[in-house]
Amino acid sequence: MDMPEAAEPSTGAPGLAEVEAAARRLAGHAVLTPLIESPALNERLGGRVLIKAETLQRTGSFKFRGAFNKISQIPEAARSGGVVAYSSGNHAQGVAAAARLLGIAATIVMPADAPAIKIENTQALGAVVVFYDRHREARDEVAERLLAERQATLVRPYDDPDIIAGQGTCGLEIARQAEAAGAHLDAALVCCGGGGLIAGSATALTSLIPGIAVYAAEPEGFDDTARSLAGGERVSNDPAARSFCDALLAPMPGELTFSINRRLLAGGFVVSDREVAQALGYAFRVLKLVVEPGGAVALAALLAGKFDARDKTVAITLSGGNVDPATFTEAIATVGPD
Repeated sequence: MDMPEAAEPSTGAPGLAEVEAAARRLAGHAVLTPLIESPALNERLGGRVLIKAETLQRTGSFKFRGAFNKISQIPEAARSGGVVAYSSGNHAQGVAAAARLLGIAATIVMPADAPAIKIENTQALGAVVVFYDRHREARDEVAERLLAERQATLVRPYDDPDIIAGQGTCGLEIARQAEAAGAHLDAALVCCGGGGLIAGSATALTSLIPGIAVYAAEPEGFDDTARSLAGGERVSNDPAARSFCDALLAPMPGELTFSINRRLLAGGFVVSDREVAQALGYAFRVLKLVVEPGGAVALAALLAGKFDARDKTVAITLSGGNVDPATFTEAIATVGPD
């Protein structure tokens, strides 16, 4: 399989052209994930819901998109130092997989309490994992030390224009797949941590679908994007906050992602861990999909009635499916059948 040609990395907020360029780089490497529909979910909500199943993406989440788009553009002369990234797991796996495809060494800074399945998958993809305590250490400082030691390239999890453009290919596909299905989207609900997926997806969706309303979905205690949108400036989360949505525990919105999101988003919805657990169970029992907690927050927002889908056509992302079996089993057993 031919590798994409390198290009000069972007420096500002990406537009539709950058997202489309990312799609060309990703062609043949990323999975064109399906946009599925459930009659049972439509009947329950009284509208039409189109589900972007990024659980079926390479490495089990959307993160491969941005990682490959970023790493494939590193100049040849800079590749010998490898790449360094920090992640709770999904970005780690995306970076490890992309680096392996491109023949570049990868070192990942991961919290010691990251799900075991994400640690194991990252190591299986050939990356070196360096652990840190997310409650006592700053991941940025650990990464900076490694970057200096190895003369490596940093691959940020979200606050990078090439990462955002790569994640935006998810929204690009949603727009095209919805059109092919004869559906005009009134709204889209997108899982949100640092904001890369929703910034990129909103860039594509609002460019291609006039009038669409794009909303962030976040876990309780980590609703920094919703609060930042409401207040007009970036705010951080309480360091004492906890959630089992491990993929969405960014301390605050990214500087670049928020500059995009404050311009393009219609607002944000917040869901509790219990509502997320109910969404995990619903996805398993009704949609026949295994979704990780952070990947289910948009579905949780719909099921909990945070957004009224009656008589509307709505797209949602299931952004990842990398969940430890014990965590998944406990979550769906605790809430019981929906």
